[in-house]
Amino acid sequence: MQRYEIIIYWSDEDQVFVAEVPELPGCMAHGDTEELALKNAKDAIQLWIDTAREFGDPIPEPKGRRLMYA
Repeated sequence: MQRYEIIIYWSDEDQVFVAEVPELPGCMAHGDTEELALKNAKDAIQLWIDTAREFGDPIPEPKGRRLMYA
């Protein structure tokens, strides 16, 4: 898997952990735990990349950072 930055934070509004992937526009996931949010984000990254390939859209190169907690 590519090494995209994933930012995980708690959403009081939704009462879940949210995982955002800033380098892939619109790529985000959530989960009841930080671990589940991270797992779901990894799945979302792969889906984002697969969809971009299918439509011939550019795929940004990852900056190499892996995980950040806010």
